[in-house]
Amino acid sequence: MLRFLSLAIVPFACIAAANMPPEADQKLARDIFKEVIEIKSGFTTGATTPVVEAIAKRLRAAGFSSADMFLGGAIPTKANLVVRYRGTGKRKPLLLLAHTDVVEAKREDWSVDPFTFLEKDGYYYGRGSSDDKAQVTAWVENLIRYRREGFQPDRDLIVALTADEEGGGPYNGVDWLIKNHRDLIDAEFALNEGGRGSMVNGKRLSNDMQAAEKWYLDVRLEVRNKGGHSSLPVPDNAIYRLAGALVRLSQFAFPLKVTDVTRAYFAGMAKIDTTGAKADLQAASTGDPEAMKRIAAASPAWNSMLRTTCVATMLEGGHATNALPQLAAANVNCRVQPDDSLDYVLGELKKTVADDQVKISISNKEENSPASALRPDLMRAMAKISDSMWPGVIVLPTMSTGATDGRSLRATGIPTYGVQGFFYERDDVRAHGRDERIGVRSFYEGQEFLYELVKTLSAGQ
Repeated sequence: MLRFLSLAIVPFACIAAANMPPEADQKLARDIFKEVIEIKSGFTTGATTPVVEAIAKRLRAAGFSSADMFLGGAIPTKANLVVRYRGTGKRKPLLLLAHTDVVEAKREDWSVDPFTFLEKDGYYYGRGSSDDKAQVTAWVENLIRYRREGFQPDRDLIVALTADEEGGGPYNGVDWLIKNHRDLIDAEFALNEGGRGSMVNGKRLSNDMQAAEKWYLDVRLEVRNKGGHSSLPVPDNAIYRLAGALVRLSQFAFPLKVTDVTRAYFAGMAKIDTTGAKADLQAASTGDPEAMKRIAAASPAWNSMLRTTCVATMLEGGHATNALPQLAAANVNCRVQPDDSLDYVLGELKKTVADDQVKISISNKEENSPASALRPDLMRAMAKISDSMWPGVIVLPTMSTGATDGRSLRATGIPTYGVQGFFYERDDVRAHGRDERIGVRSFYEGQEFLYELVKTLSAGQ
């Protein structure tokens, strides 16, 4: 008996198999997904308000009261939606977060139209399909499903669909809600993006849970002097001084170390490693210096998880081809471990640059936030559901080397965990890139995983 209908034969059919939502919920999820993908909500050129207005309309049609929904934001085009599914109030609410803005996408860069929802060869294509409109869709459709089924949680479930995660800035929805409507999103803890399922050649290996993330810092290195005529060169050249500082930076590395989260990650990776690094991964999880050196050298991702990194990303300098430069400057982008302070990072950079004529200043800084404690209830629920749906798949706590809105929530006292259940090939994650996509099966399995996880975390003890 076939476990699922061929997508090649019936491209719009619901997938009838284990680990999937009911067919009606698959269809509704697909309809919502298509609608939100095709609304252009690019961070700089689009708007999030049409996305949340469309979702609010669907929720009202499903019986949600306008009194339990809030629409608003920093400016009219950057609205957020917060909807509350009422529980018994026995426990503090659970916040379910996803962002509705997407990274910009140009048609000429893609092989398909990034803002036309497309099902092709077992994948759903479209900008935001993996970051973050799949999770937007899952939270919304599952909320409708809970209501239809009469589920009564022992805590309120709060879904917050927010603006401007991709670039932050003054219209960031989470920051705005924290500042203006903290009561709407106050919760015991939150589930967000940041974790994903990892596959290698189609084999599901781990269901990753983000419990920490690095914080973001841009530092400007700047050299100024009087310049002069290029026919009269002098040793004190702004470009040369900056170049020397950058060479010294390129030869510097912050110390390697593990945290509670990365310790658990590397210990888990040792159980499923297919690269021959099993022994080093296990040793690295204990903080072994030589093992950490070897795995840092083997993988840029592992290296970044083990240390703070600072790298030159932009240059500027000079004002004429026939003049000595009066200015030379570089942007250095740092992704900082949660337990490394700003003073520490700036101090290390100053020692590395080792030149008083190279001025070091902060050009952009996001607030640091502590790692979220590895909650036993969440870890147990994720492990049980993952093993039930995908036998042998383990749950790996991770620290993101990039950034999410979880940073702001953690900083304000709401522990946040990146949890999705959508699986991607480890070496083919296309978020922010060309031809972004998510597997059709992965989309529905992730929807079902999140449905079961939220029920487990809110169905009473």
